[in-house]
Amino acid sequence: MPRSYSWGFILQDLVEKLGQALTDRHMMLVSAESCTGGLLAATITHKAGASKYFDRGFITYSNEAKTEMLGVAQTIIDMNGAVSGQVAEAMARGALRKSQAHLAIAITGIAGPDGGSDKKPVGTVYFGYALKGGSAGSVHYEFKGSRTEIQMQASHTALKDLIEIVEREHAN
Repeated sequence: MPRSYSWGFILQDLVEKLGQALTDRHMMLVSAESCTGGLLAATITHKAGASKYFDRGFITYSNEAKTEMLGVAQTIIDMNGAVSGQVAEAMARGALRKSQAHLAIAITGIAGPDGGSDKKPVGTVYFGYALKGGSAGSVHYEFKGSRTEIQMQASHTALKDLIEIVEREHAN
């Protein structure tokens, strides 16, 4: 079985779990994507009925799109770089402000095959999360593989992390 075919099944299983968790809690999700170019939103909306829990997605590939569409301050990008925890969190906060969602995920990174550096090699990905009226933050991962594999791993990680956040936030 081709690798992309098996990834599709893995991602759709996670979408099922996430969709059910969000639906059970009457929550809506928004995404803001850079290095994944909309792959996460496409994966989520591939399933019929996603409109019950997915509000919208922003593809903010350029720095200008991050500032114009999400309100990420240019100073945050200048000080930290577009691939940083600070920018990922600002993207998530901006997506939440510009939507009807309760939970936001943002993804920014270097999918390759070039564009990396010693400090931020190809495969560096930051995820930002924000909850309406609640907490926000970011996490950092290093992935290996081709551009497509890095994008798939980032989408996989986002779905897993979102499930954990939804379940943790509403377990209390």
